[in-house]
Amino acid sequence: MAQSDIMIVDDNPANLKLLEDMLSQQGHEVRSFPLGRLALAAAMNNPPDLILLDINMPEMDGYTVCQRLKSTERLADIPIVFLSALNDTQDKVKAFRSGAVDYISKPFQLEEVHSRVETHLELHALKQALEKTVALRTRELAEANRRLTILDQSKSDFLGLISHEFRTPLNGLLGVGELIFEEVPSTAQNDALRGVFAQSRRRILSILDDAQLLAQIDVKADHFKAVPVSLDAAVTYGIESASDFAKSRGVAISSLPPEHVFVLSDLGLLTRALHALLETAVKFSEKNEIVRLASVPAQDFRQVTIESRGRSIPSASLPKFFDIFSIGEAITPGGDLGLGPPVAQRILSLFGASVTVANQEPSGILLTITMREAKIPPDLCGQNATVKRESDSVC
Repeated sequence: MAQSDIMIVDDNPANLKLLEDMLSQQGHEVRSFPLGRLALAAAMNNPPDLILLDINMPEMDGYTVCQRLKSTERLADIPIVFLSALNDTQDKVKAFRSGAVDYISKPFQLEEVHSRVETHLELHALKQALEKTVALRTRELAEANRRLTILDQSKSDFLGLISHEFRTPLNGLLGVGELIFEEVPSTAQNDALRGVFAQSRRRILSILDDAQLLAQIDVKADHFKAVPVSLDAAVTYGIESASDFAKSRGVAISSLPPEHVFVLSDLGLLTRALHALLETAVKFSEKNEIVRLASVPAQDFRQVTIESRGRSIPSASLPKFFDIFSIGEAITPGGDLGLGPPVAQRILSLFGASVTVANQEPSGILLTITMREAKIPPDLCGQNATVKRESDSVC
């Protein structure tokens, strides 16, 4: 064991001399004090590595000395071992409650004192090393978090730049394109080009809208408030908004029977999330297939599943399916997935909901949305309540 600074506090000169000789021979630096008051002052000026402390002393007993040491921040971690002729259990309990790490009864054996001193010195050294390691790791984590915060802000700024700065010149380009196609005669080739233009126009505007929403969610997440909304309405609007895309792929989308279920969300955003997930399911469907929806209660939650048949997600892409910018490669014949999956995931997470994806056997995908149900009083929303767009967020 390396040399340590040990303080002995005892009003018996014989005990002081005996312990001082033993510990000095073992290579430790020893300081001896007959009074607790003197020991406290010396510890404040130069904290030791360990203190051997007697209980019955004049002016100030060992319990008080220990309590004052432990109440001082820079001295609180010093291990204190009591040496006392008081052998009652209550005395030992009081010693430990005062902050001691050990208690040795007098008359003590030098071998026992030596063993316990070395043990507590080793434990104290290990504790200090661990605290330094934890402090270092904490600083490293704080720095890593700072860098991630900067990266997240950069992503948000980039998404905002795309949405805001690109929209004005893009509208000019798209407007000119529409004027040109109005002057072009209708032929099979021109109509095909017109269709490509319209599809590209919808896609790029959708990406800009998604980018703007992602930036808003990252910066103003606490501004979005969850209210009870009709799940029937959100599903209906989601299917309506995704139907044109599904028809262009020769895919149908099934509907859900009315359930009069309400979930905590925002109707517009929930519809947008469902629209994005339905279009994603369509991309993994073969022509003439059906994207099927199902709704299942689960305690205080409601699960909506979206199932497609046709194509599966490559195993390497599954873990990053909902990451922004992570799936740039085309993993379906229709091209890359764009920002649809991460937009849906971010929207749902705003309101305590979640979405997962898994491959189906033999092929296809299963999207599972889990949302918190909202309890609506029966007198406000009866079983015969009809879904109306202007009142979907309350009943």
